[in-house]
Amino acid sequence: MPLLILDRDGVINQDSDDYIRSLDDWKPIPGSIEAIATLSKAGYQVAIATNQSGLSRGFFGLEELEAIHNHLCSLVEEQGGEIAGIFYCPHLPDDGCDCRKPATGLLRAIETELSEPVAERYFIGDSFKDLQAGRAMGCKPVLVLTGKGEKTRLQLESSNNDLVDSSSIPIYADLAAASRDILSCYLS
Repeated sequence: MPLLILDRDGVINQDSDDYIRSLDDWKPIPGSIEAIATLSKAGYQVAIATNQSGLSRGFFGLEELEAIHNHLCSLVEEQGGEIAGIFYCPHLPDDGCDCRKPATGLLRAIETELSEPVAERYFIGDSFKDLQAGRAMGCKPVLVLTGKGEKTRLQLESSNNDLVDSSSIPIYADLAAASRDILSCYLS
C-alpha cells in the first residue's frame, strides 16, 4: 500500500498564529477530510507529520492534542477512510531535536512505525519546512496554498531560495485539489 504524508495545520485544518489550542480551535479546511478518506479508500496509507511546539509552550496539553487527533481520525473514518498514524514533534524550535521539521525525525519515525519507505512518496505541506523535510528524505513534496502556502510560494519564487528546487514542486489550491490530481495519476 503506497504511503502519503500530510502536514496538519494549514493543510488539513485552518492554521492560526495563536496555535490550535483545543478542539474548539480546530476547523477542517473544506474538502480536506473527504480528500483524506478518498486517498485512503484508493489504497494510500495516509500518515500525518506535524510540529506541535504548543505542547512545550504550555498552550495546550497532551489531552487536548489527543482530542483533536481522535476527532480528526473519527471524521475520516465516518467518510470510510483511515489515518495510518499521526506523528508529532512537541519541541520548541531551539530545542535542537531531530524531529522538528525541517529535520527528518518524524519521517524516519513514520518509516519505522509503518514499515514503509518515505522516499519517492508524496509529502503534502503548506510550509517551507515541510518541503525541506520532504526533500531531505527523498519524498515528492507538494505545496498547497492554504495555511502558510501563499507565503511559502513566494519564498519558493524568490531568487534567494537555494534550499529547495522549486521547479519540480507541484502547487495546488488545497488538499482536495492535490488529492484529485494524485489519484488521477495513481488510478490511471
